[in-house]
Amino acid sequence: MRAVPGLKADMSAAEACRLVAQMFRARGLETPELDARVLVGHALKIDRKRLAAGGDRLLDAREVDAITARAARRLSGEPVARIVGRKEFWSLDLRIDPAVLVPRPETETVVEAVLALFDEATRSRPLRLLDIGTGSGALLLALVEELPNALGVGVDLSAAAVAVAHDNAERLGLARRCAFAVGNGGRALSGPFDVIVSNPPYIRSKDIPSLAAEVRDHDPALALDGGPDGLDGYRTIALDAFRLLAPGGYLVVELGLGQDVEVATLLTRTGLTFAALRKDLNGAPRALTMRHASGAPDSL
Repeated sequence: MRAVPGLKADMSAAEACRLVAQMFRARGLETPELDARVLVGHALKIDRKRLAAGGDRLLDAREVDAITARAARRLSGEPVARIVGRKEFWSLDLRIDPAVLVPRPETETVVEAVLALFDEATRSRPLRLLDIGTGSGALLLALVEELPNALGVGVDLSAAAVAVAHDNAERLGLARRCAFAVGNGGRALSGPFDVIVSNPPYIRSKDIPSLAAEVRDHDPALALDGGPDGLDGYRTIALDAFRLLAPGGYLVVELGLGQDVEVATLLTRTGLTFAALRKDLNGAPRALTMRHASGAPDSL
């Protein structure tokens, strides 16, 4: 376990943060101060507000060991969210574990795209939501939080991921409006749903070895690998999307970079029509919205 230079017992928590951040900065981490505050707070079992208010408290030897262990994990390339087992998404505090992706800011674009479909009046009407590949439940829980009369279903191939999503719903007080199940896409469901969302695996298999180590070595392969062309997850969604959507309903999917035309073309063949394409904060097309249209779908 790599020691933090200068870190010792009877040192203040504020000084510990400074030393950990200094080490992180020297190793080229992007957010050394933030990472240090989160990890020191986690080691001391206090949140960042209490850490800031009590920065003059002195550390004991056990706390020094706890900080050192977390700093070593971060320097090995493990994401902060993995170390603390938590990640904020859409202002929701979500528990995560190795079975699920770390929710990312760009995925909030999907939430924004769904909410843009409704005005203040229609947001309060009863809605049925489906999240395919729910993982931690991030998308579904954010939407149920925002849509007060919505009911949601989340499905995932991983039973361990479904357990995490259910636990998050319980902790956030949303379990009465959500159900979670193990399944492959929407095959075992009957619908109809007003909105279907998904952040499917969309990385091409051959590109996975070149991903950043924080993703490649710590996110579950099941949630990353989209097959040879990165589109296998969208094909699974396309098999049932038309059948599961209510007339006038919407499908909103997250996109990998440069996939907007291919995915829209694939989904158009199911009988859905293009509705909108929303960019993330970096200007990349990220959330594709398709609408249920009349007529029989073409063969996939």
